[in-house]
Amino acid sequence: MARPLLLDAFCRKGGSSAGYEAAGFHVVGVDIEDHADGYAGSEFVQADAVTYIRDHGHQFAAIHAGPPCQRDCALTLGTNAARAGLHTSLLEVTREALDATGRPYVIEQPIGRAPMRRDVLLCGLMYDLKVYRHRQFELSGWTMPNPAHPSHRGHRVAGYRHGRNYEGDMYAVYGDGGGKGSVTDWQRAMGIPWMSNKKDLAEAIPPAYTRHLGEALHALVANPRRSAAPGVRVVARTGLSRSR
Repeated sequence: MARPLLLDAFCRKGGSSAGYEAAGFHVVGVDIEDHADGYAGSEFVQADAVTYIRDHGHQFAAIHAGPPCQRDCALTLGTNAARAGLHTSLLEVTREALDATGRPYVIEQPIGRAPMRRDVLLCGLMYDLKVYRHRQFELSGWTMPNPAHPSHRGHRVAGYRHGRNYEGDMYAVYGDGGGKGSVTDWQRAMGIPWMSNKKDLAEAIPPAYTRHLGEALHALVANPRRSAAPGVRVVARTGLSRSR
């Protein structure tokens, strides 16, 4: 049986793509930069992601999009606030393109001020990973349960903060600060062994997240009349509220 087609927009090296592949999708990744070498999905297309969604999104069973997050994420709002004006948010224009396809979709963003619903919030501790890597997901055209968030008690992120070095069992997979771990540490922490560049790892999300989402989504697009688990269902777009 042919695997359902899923478009992963803004895919980079395919952290999210790998999870959807594991969930049973044939994933086509699109990114404006050339990430074909080492890409984890089935096919890679170098193109502007929003334009590709507009032109080809309707050809896919489902779509995942993780537009650039630097303008709205918590890190920019805090530590890098002075650089906020250097970034442009593509969230709204991406959502408009996704809505026009008529396909069920997922938008992924980090915690921050991004104008989106938090239908699902995932954390690395849910999958025994060594990163918190909180990510929020807006679902359109379908719903699934939002899992209970695990306690962070007993865990600490390793590395230097405010001149002090902290020992910990978790990694901060971003930036060049001291004590944050090697490439190998980051690969293991994220569950992404194929990426060998820290920038790629810093921009990725753990495949465990999209495998979790993808298993529910796959069951729906493969058989829309049957849910994968309690609470997973297709929803009509008409009247779908969105908090922005």
